Amino acid sequence: MHEPVTGQVYAIYYPILAAVGVPVNIVAIVILSRGKCGLSKCITHYLVGMAAADLLVVVTGVILNRIIDIYFPGNFLLLTPICRTKTALVYATRDFSVWLTVAFTFDRFTAICCPKLKTKYCTKETAVAVVGTVIALSCLKNIPWYFVYEPLYTINKLPWYCRIRSSFYSSRLWLAFSYFGCIATPFLPFFVILLLNALTVRYVIVASRVRRALRGNTSSERKPDAEMENRRKSIILLFSISGNFILLWLTYTVHYLYYRITNKYSYTGYNDPVYILQETGFMLLLLSCCTNTFIYAVTQTKFREELKKMMIYPVNQIVKFLDK
Repeated sequence: MHEPVTGQVYAIYYPILAAVGVPVNIVAIVILSRGKCGLSKCITHYLVGMAAADLLVVVTGVILNRIIDIYFPGNFLLLTPICRTKTALVYATRDFSVWLTVAFTFDRFTAICCPKLKTKYCTKETAVAVVGTVIALSCLKNIPWYFVYEPLYTINKLPWYCRIRSSFYSSRLWLAFSYFGCIATPFLPFFVILLLNALTVRYVIVASRVRRALRGNTSSERKPDAEMENRRKSIILLFSISGNFILLWLTYTVHYLYYRITNKYSYTGYNDPVYILQETGFMLLLLSCCTNTFIYAVTQTKFREELKKMMIYPVNQIVKFLDK
C-alpha cells in the first residue's frame, strides 16, 4: 500500500535527510565538475553521474514521495496518475544510482587489474557512454511500475493514492517482473560488487608481493612507491563507496526476502515489526544517497581542499565588500 507514512520519527528524519542530501550532492557535482580533485576524467564522470543520480533520488524518493506526503496529506501529487508516475521515477532514479555504483566498481577493477584493457575502456568517452546507457535502461526497466498500482479511493470521480494490484502477487507475469526487478536491484549489484572487490584485492595482494620482490632490499625500497600509493588511494575510494552501498541496502534486501518467503504482503498497523523493518530499509536506502560526498571528503585530500575553498569563498567576498 502506498499511503503516506506517519510518525514523529519519519516526520523528523526525512526533512533532515533532504536538508543534507540536496546541498551535499550539489556541492559534490560542482567540485567534481571543476576537475581539480586530481582524479582522471573517467573517474570524474562516474562520480558526477553518481552525485546527480543521488540528488534525483533525494528529490523523488525523499521530497516528493515522503516529505510532501507527510506534511501535506491530500495534495494533488497523491492523485493516482501522478502517484504512479512518481513511483516509477523513484524506482528509475534508484536503479540509476545503484548501477552507476556498479559501473564505477567495474571501471576501477579494470584500471587496477587489467592494464591492457585500461587504455581502451577507462576513458572519458566510455564513461559518458556508460552513464547514458544506464540512464536509458533504468528508465525503460521501470516503466511497468506505472501499471502496478490502482486507486485506493475514488472521490468525486477522482482516483486517489496508489494501491498495489492484488494480481501483482499472483500473476505470473507480475511475479516475473517483481523477481527480475529485485534481482537487477540489489541482488545482482551485490554479487557483482563483492566479486569485483574480491578479485581486486586478490590482484593487489599478488602484485604487491611481486613488486616488493623486484625492488628487493635496495635503497629504493625505503622510498615511497608512487604506483602502489595511487593504487592504495583508488582502492580506498572504491571500497568505501561499494561498502557503503552494501551496508545501507542490506535491511531493504532482508525485508524483500522476508515477505517473499513468508508471503506476508500486509501489516497490522504502524507498530507492526514488518512495517518497521520495511520503513527502516527505506530510510537506510535513501540515506545511501547522501553519504558519498562525505566519503570523498574523508578519502580525497584534494576534494577536501576544494571544499574548504568553496566554503571560504563567500566569507572572503563578504570581507572584501566590508573593506570597501
